Amino acid sequence: MARCIFCGKDSNLISKSLALCVNCIRNNFDEIKEHIFNLHSSSRKSFNLPPYPPRAENGVKCGVCVNRCNIPDGEGGFCGIRKNIDGEYKIEDGWLDWYYDPLPTNCVADWVCTGSKDYGKNNLAVFYRSCTFDCLFCQNWHFKEKTGGIAMEPEELAAKVDVQTGCICYFGGDPTSQIEHSIRTSELALERRNVRICWETNGSMNRTFLKKMIELSLKSGGCIKFDLKVWNEKLNIGLCGVSNKQTLENFEYAASFIPKRRESPLIVASTLLVPGYTDLNEVKNIAKFIASLNRDIPYSLLGFYPHFHMNDLPGTSRDHAYRAEKVAQDKGLNRVRIGNPHLLSSAYTVEEKEAQK
Repeated sequence: MARCIFCGKDSNLISKSLALCVNCIRNNFDEIKEHIFNLHSSSRKSFNLPPYPPRAENGVKCGVCVNRCNIPDGEGGFCGIRKNIDGEYKIEDGWLDWYYDPLPTNCVADWVCTGSKDYGKNNLAVFYRSCTFDCLFCQNWHFKEKTGGIAMEPEELAAKVDVQTGCICYFGGDPTSQIEHSIRTSELALERRNVRICWETNGSMNRTFLKKMIELSLKSGGCIKFDLKVWNEKLNIGLCGVSNKQTLENFEYAASFIPKRRESPLIVASTLLVPGYTDLNEVKNIAKFIASLNRDIPYSLLGFYPHFHMNDLPGTSRDHAYRAEKVAQDKGLNRVRIGNPHLLSSAYTVEEKEAQK
């Protein structure tokens, strides 16, 4: 049980670290934004990451993502991978973990991907250890620690594609902060053999890079899985430290390429149902947006596991997940599912019932 520092509400659907309820974040953002920025700043400093996207007047410019950092000399951008070394723009590209994951694998798109049941083959899973967001509920937050990962050139990674490789999936963290590395790896891999190229991303990349990603996924039969955290921009900033405006614009742009390949989906959307924050209102607006682009875009709703700064929240309840599924369907989506029902708790909490009234 925690209390919202703005309205005084007590609830087990308020994270103690954030100490704000969803309605106050959406409706009173200007009054509480300093608290939000201070929380994200404190969290990032503990991992030696910049507290916010740098805006150095004489810094080197990075336009790879929504953050558009101007990086001071001798320091790094928001993602921690792109740096200004003696006035020159440098990228610590290819900082990752990789492994072979037997197909069919636990993938956001496994229920709609034509190759997900390619038995006997593997997914080359590439986990990039950097990110352009700062999600307080991050399910893979350990990548921020500098104790793991290896540096790998695109040529070396592409060489891991063998006769047993059915697809490559870039995730993390997020591939956006090392997007050039994933694109080059994909180009080299496709020279070796035909494999599906997929990304799982927050969608915050520059449009130029997104266009290249779309081309590679279309060519190879792969897909781009967009993680649409929430709909409300203020809530996205509160939970993830960054605006989702570019993510939604990129999703709309990617959807315009759907007619180029009908046999399997080019884009897939997913939303993590964070108790107390990703409420039915957020799901309703996301689903309405997706349906306005194409009703057949697959949408996966994912159960939340208490983690990182939101480890005091309960898991997603079964009732909330299935209500969210119904809301998405009612807004016109034809392909909605709950992606990981094994994580759902059995009961709706009193606070959840009250929140949905």
